Amino acid sequence: MDPAAGIGIPLAFGAGLISFLSPCVLPLVPGYLSAVAGVNDTAELRARRVIGPTLAFIGSFSAIYIALGLLGQQALRGAFTGTTARDVCGALIVVMGLLFVASPFVPRIAREWHLPALAQRAGRSGPVLTGAAFAIAWTPCSGPTLGAIISAAGTSSSAYRGAFLLAIYCAGLGVPFLITGLAFGKATAALNVVKRHYPVVIGLGGAVLVGMGVLIFTGQFELLNVHVSDWLRATGLPNLNSDT
Repeated sequence: MDPAAGIGIPLAFGAGLISFLSPCVLPLVPGYLSAVAGVNDTAELRARRVIGPTLAFIGSFSAIYIALGLLGQQALRGAFTGTTARDVCGALIVVMGLLFVASPFVPRIAREWHLPALAQRAGRSGPVLTGAAFAIAWTPCSGPTLGAIISAAGTSSSAYRGAFLLAIYCAGLGVPFLITGLAFGKATAALNVVKRHYPVVIGLGGAVLVGMGVLIFTGQFELLNVHVSDWLRATGLPNLNSDT
C-alpha cells in the first residue's frame, strides 16, 4: 500500500487545505477571487459569476503543480529505489514539516514571488492565466506542503498514483477557494477566525507533515493503512485502499 491510497488520501487533501490557510495565501484570497471573477470589488462577487471561472482557475494551477510534482517524483524515483527511496522521502517530508513550522519565524522560507505585472495581465485575460500566475508566484510559499506531497508521491508505485496524490493535494487547496467564492461573506467571517489562530494552524500542519514523514521513514505507514482498511471494512465505509 503506497501513500496514494488509504490514509494518504485525506492527508494529501489536508496538506492542500493547510496551504490554503497559510499566512502567505489566505490574506490574498479575496484579491484572487476578484481577479478570477472579473470584478473590482469583492462586494460584487456572486455565486453564478464565480463557480465557472474559479473551477478554471483551480484547474490551471493544479495542472502546473501536478506537472512539477511528477517531475520531482521521477527525479526521486530515478535517484533512489526500494527502502532507500522510502527512507529518503520520509526524511524529506519530516524536513518539510519542520520548515513549515519555522516559516512564520523565518521570512525567507515563507516568501512568495510577487509578480504584479503578470497577475494584473492574468486577471484581465481570464481565470486560466490567473491560475498560472498563482502557481508561479506562490510555489515558494506552498513549498513545504507541496514538497511533502511530492516526496510522498516519490514512494508511490506508479506515476499514475503519484499524479492522483498530487491531484488530491490540489483539491485540498482549490476547494476552499471555490467555497469562499460561493459564500464569500460567511466564509470570510470563518477565515478571520483562522487568522486569529495562525500559530495553531501552523503547529497542527507541521505536526501532520512530520508525523507522515516519520511513519513513511519507519515503514509504519503501510501498517497504519492496513488498520484503516480493516476499520473501513468493518464499518462498511468505502475502502480508500482500493485501486484509484
